[in-house]
Amino acid sequence: MEKEKVLLKNLLFNKEKVEMIANAIGEACKSKKINNFDKSSFVKSILNEFPELELKARITCITNNLKKYFEFINLDYRKSVEILLKALPPELDNSKTDDDFGDFIYAPFNEFVATYGLTEKDLDFSLDAIYEMTKRFSAEDAIRYFINKFPSETLNRLFIWSEDKNYHVRRLCSEGTRAKLPWSQKIILNYKEPIQILDNLYSDKTRYVTRSVANHLNDISKNDPEFVIQILEKWIQLNKKNKKLNEKPFQTEDELDFIVKHALRTLVKNGDKAALKLLGINPEVKIKIGKFTFTKQVEMSKNLEFSFNISALENCSIVLDYIIFFQNHLGSLKSKKVFKIKNLKLEKKKVIKIEKKHPMRSEMTTRKLFRGKHKLLLQMNGEIKKEVSFELI
Repeated sequence: MEKEKVLLKNLLFNKEKVEMIANAIGEACKSKKINNFDKSSFVKSILNEFPELELKARITCITNNLKKYFEFINLDYRKSVEILLKALPPELDNSKTDDDFGDFIYAPFNEFVATYGLTEKDLDFSLDAIYEMTKRFSAEDAIRYFINKFPSETLNRLFIWSEDKNYHVRRLCSEGTRAKLPWSQKIILNYKEPIQILDNLYSDKTRYVTRSVANHLNDISKNDPEFVIQILEKWIQLNKKNKKLNEKPFQTEDELDFIVKHALRTLVKNGDKAALKLLGINPEVKIKIGKFTFTKQVEMSKNLEFSFNISALENCSIVLDYIIFFQNHLGSLKSKKVFKIKNLKLEKKKVIKIEKKHPMRSEMTTRKLFRGKHKLLLQMNGEIKKEVSFELI
């Protein structure tokens, strides 16, 4: 019997989690000699709403109920936040270096501050609260409301935080100012303004932070490739200088290499020649393709399979991708997606065989497939080297 799929919203926001924060809030209230917080009613009110709500709406549901129940016991905004801060769990382990996002059930605490503390008189108090909360669950969405309403004050604070000892705080400074942060409030900010913050963070010793820096630059690259190239070139030169003089901060070569590659991934997929050159790849190198084979008819939910031989007339590095143009419900081939095969170092005239399988699943969360003609293209160092059509049946 097939195991029932657990929805993410039910995994992250459920009865046990709501009871957990209700108990913590209740204990925080007692420590302040506030004994009339109705935990059971708070939990029941939230759970009654949950079945009809998606993930983000559940965050707002908890936020609204926090407001309602705090008002019922006559707590103003600041006293309410003091209770939330008291109810927080211990800080996330600062000795880790990656993938320690925290518990989503604390997202409503951040949203509470962004919703009810976004005022001039509460600004410093609210930012102090965000500082503590982001050590338990990333406040990357909440901080964007403050950036939009109080840009200079918030950016000044983030610049200071970018040198904080806690890597969750440092990551917030990059992640919260990203131009295209998924699932988050859009920020009305010139993308060049946070660069001073990134200048502090590119040399960070924590992958959780440097990945955010690279993602931040990748966002910018979609609108201003030249600017991103300039920033990365500046960091490369500055890093060489500081390392030579044994001055800090400087980044390890491997980590800076990761930042550069990850920041340029969209430009590389798009065949941007300046990005390829920064990666030490000559887009003009002569590459030979031979013995190309592919499945001309692919059954729905089966694999598109293709293979080919590749060689070059000189030693070189290449970036190897493939592109699929998908048919839409109108029969048009306007939708495309670039997929990575691998990066290769080719020895002069040495032939390498490449084999690839691409699943054409009938049900995907990212796209619906339609039967009919599709296109497959091979892209090497940004240049299209082969284009064929196949039928999805």
